[in-house]
Amino acid sequence: MQLELIMSSGFSVFRVAISFVIMCISYMPTIDSLPELSPQKYFSTLQPGKASLAYFCQADSPRTSVFLEELNEAVRPLQDYGISVAKVNCVKEETSRYCGKEKDFMKAYLFKGNILLREFPTDTLFDVNAIVAHVLFSEDVEYAHLYFFHCKLVLDLTQQCRRTLMEQPLTTLNIHLFIKRMKAPLLTEVAEDPQQVSTVHLQLGLPLVFIVSQQATYEADRRTAEWVAWRLLGKAGVLLLLRDSLEVNIPQHANVVFKRAEKGVPVEFLVLHDVDLIISHVENNMHIEEIQEDEDDDVEGPDIDTQDDEVAESVYRDRKRKLPLELTVELTEESFNATVMASDNMVLFYVDWQAVSMAFLQSYIDVAIKLKGTSTMLLTRINCADWSDVCTKQNVTEFPFVKMYKKGKNPVSYTGMLGTEDLLKFIQLNRISYPVNITSIQEAEEYLSGELYKDLISYSSISILGLFSPTMTTAKEDFSEAGNYLKGYVITGIYSEEDVLLLSNKYAATLPALLLARHTEGKIESIPLASTHAQDVVQIITDALLETFPEITVENLPSYFRLQKPLLMLFSDGSVNPQYKNSILILVKQKYLDSFIPCWLNLKNTPVGRGILQAYFDPLPPLPLLVLVNLHSGGQVFVFPSDQAITEENLVLWLKKLEAGLENPITILPAQEWKPPLPAYDFLSMMDAATSQHATKKLPKCMKETDVQENDKEQHEDKSAVRKEPIETLRIKHWNRSNWFKEAEKSFKCDKEL
Repeated sequence: MQLELIMSSGFSVFRVAISFVIMCISYMPTIDSLPELSPQKYFSTLQPGKASLAYFCQADSPRTSVFLEELNEAVRPLQDYGISVAKVNCVKEETSRYCGKEKDFMKAYLFKGNILLREFPTDTLFDVNAIVAHVLFSEDVEYAHLYFFHCKLVLDLTQQCRRTLMEQPLTTLNIHLFIKRMKAPLLTEVAEDPQQVSTVHLQLGLPLVFIVSQQATYEADRRTAEWVAWRLLGKAGVLLLLRDSLEVNIPQHANVVFKRAEKGVPVEFLVLHDVDLIISHVENNMHIEEIQEDEDDDVEGPDIDTQDDEVAESVYRDRKRKLPLELTVELTEESFNATVMASDNMVLFYVDWQAVSMAFLQSYIDVAIKLKGTSTMLLTRINCADWSDVCTKQNVTEFPFVKMYKKGKNPVSYTGMLGTEDLLKFIQLNRISYPVNITSIQEAEEYLSGELYKDLISYSSISILGLFSPTMTTAKEDFSEAGNYLKGYVITGIYSEEDVLLLSNKYAATLPALLLARHTEGKIESIPLASTHAQDVVQIITDALLETFPEITVENLPSYFRLQKPLLMLFSDGSVNPQYKNSILILVKQKYLDSFIPCWLNLKNTPVGRGILQAYFDPLPPLPLLVLVNLHSGGQVFVFPSDQAITEENLVLWLKKLEAGLENPITILPAQEWKPPLPAYDFLSMMDAATSQHATKKLPKCMKETDVQENDKEQHEDKSAVRKEPIETLRIKHWNRSNWFKEAEKSFKCDKEL
């Protein structure tokens, strides 16, 4: 264990070609290895580009000698880096700004030659290690802060130690608690009732997070638990709960158990399949009282560089966290084609200087952890900042971007949400070819019941079966094209045998038609295909996947938002009231709410909803709240009267008042276009232009995916023949991808043009 305290004044990080001047309030009569000079003599010895460290002292100030002893110890190691050291005695006959006021003697001054680079308090130079560290490696920070270095876990001296920043104010009690929490066990295995488990973390005021494991997935679960433990270090205790050895029953679906630090509070059984969701749940439910001393009431927290979006800020905060990158294969220009041709590959194209790329890289590693030992899909990555030619040849001009490569097939682009669960779903659903060719009535019934692909139901609870007569050749081709574009997002199948009428009659479907099986509800719906064009089929299926009264989340909001209808949203702090839900569903069935999107938002699952409400209300009223938000026309926000029960009758009367203009909005949202905080550039073309004198050619608006063999051939062609897009046409993808259908529609157009 090692603690390091750093305080500096805000200049840039420096190396060795510097001059360091320290003002002091102490005097040491004689230190053999530390030269003593007058101010005039010292400044006359300074040379441009040369490094020198000088300690200014008042000759008549008999204060502490400890600092001079530590400075003397620092002479030799600093000289090894070309930095000379001297003690300068201030005398009355000579005037110098470094021999002035008493407060100046409490600062350190850093020079390069005779140019002052920086100054910082001398109390940060408490020993030889601190002196050398500040001269050579000190970071540019604005306030004192404390790090805990976990060096006991490092076996090789060439490896770096993990470090954890203390985020609380630097008070005696906070430092004491911080050290105690850092020395608590990182991960503990238990096989007992979580309600009865007590660890040192609870005594330190921290909650407990149990990662539920079983024998079949023990290794993967332990790796996940270790990763969670590092991210929650100092915020919660993490334990691996062995389900197979438990005598107490835990809900079968639960994979995480959360126990608060407060006594008597029952544990929570959760289903959280994403590491970030676990972290968010803990941070949103933490109630750790910070212990502050009176004299530190005015201490400000760290002023982390304010980023222009939340993704960049999260990456900045996690910039020191090490990812297990060894779980993915890093590709280069030499290894790319050989690797993707050898096996089924998922390739992440990213750039290491972009916030969204680095944020998504964390989710990508999460997927690798979940698939380790259970999938033949090889997860690889290539840094397009280093290998721009490869990315250009693969038609990748926006980042991050993911493609799936399978032998003998064109690569498939992933256009879903940039998160662990959505990418994992995409990979798992691509294990089979789409649409599935169903060959018998019995097989069709197994498909519709979910038995045929029951191992995929957890990734897609809805299956689509297209019904066509054998003569509907064009309609079948269009449906197959639509199914191909939807692969990775929903399970699609096709039935076109002579006895197809048996199925169509059973489910009252007029050919051509779609059968939509909702496995969790045990329902099968028939949807007529008025148009069989591939684009229209994709749109019909996409709309059919939407729920009647959905729980709105960050991930699914874009799907409902694109419908351009007002949101009739019920905000709740937990599960929705069944009575309210039934009232809204009855009105949906009676077609009263066709002009709206009835939905609800659980603040416990989606904490950002609280910020949304705060934009509507001041102060925030008690929940639940039913709100009508007209985002697409006028921006008015209306609230259902809090003194009325949410019943069918009251809702209908309220909506009629809204239609008649008898209700006033509580607020009107400003009309402004949501744009990315920074302009988008074609960085690949910019990098290529810097290294090549060849004229670039304009890329056609659409380029068809080429197989790996063609790309391998292109590698040996002249680089001047590589086509590039103009700068203004390229974009950097954002964290919230709501343009899936637009991408599919564009691909349809590309195929027709080509």
